Amino acid sequence: MAHHAHEPSAPATAAVMAVFPDVSTVFSAAERCRDEGFTHWDVFAPFPIHGINEAMGLKPSKVSFCMGAGALTGVAFALLLQGWTAAGGIINIPWLNQFSGYDINTAGKPFFAWEQFTPIMFELGVLFGSFGALLGMLMLNKLPRHHHPLMTNEHFLSTSDDGFVIAVEAADPKFDERETASFLKSLGATEVEVVKS
Repeated sequence: MAHHAHEPSAPATAAVMAVFPDVSTVFSAAERCRDEGFTHWDVFAPFPIHGINEAMGLKPSKVSFCMGAGALTGVAFALLLQGWTAAGGIINIPWLNQFSGYDINTAGKPFFAWEQFTPIMFELGVLFGSFGALLGMLMLNKLPRHHHPLMTNEHFLSTSDDGFVIAVEAADPKFDERETASFLKSLGATEVEVVKS
């Protein structure tokens, strides 16, 4: 029985990347990519470009919802923590009473006086909201990502200095290596490169 050695396959295409000379060119190119119907693409620049999200057709960020959920969780946790600490022994749950708080009646105030809990509710709301924003940002950006083929490309590395790049990923439904490259070139790109994975 003969065994045939398999030749290593050529690296697959990861993206087509185009380098643009300035902000106005990359901005108008982003609008054209949006109008063309690309969905898996991004703009890379050395500084934030005002209005680029609208030019790309991006939806509003969902990080604020993650932050709000974290803040509400923090407020609820603070309220429960302080309420249990102040009035824990009043709730008659036998197995839980061993963890009861300090139910001391001070100056005839009610055990569960939520008004005095406000500073801690605010602090834990801010803390949990910050964690929610951080975790939401990481999840929505699919981070941490330890490697992407663009990260080692010389033109892509120039985006941390003076380069403006649009990269259309091969995962895009409209992606065709030749057509995408010629389309990006027609938008005023100074260089177009196929990035292999």
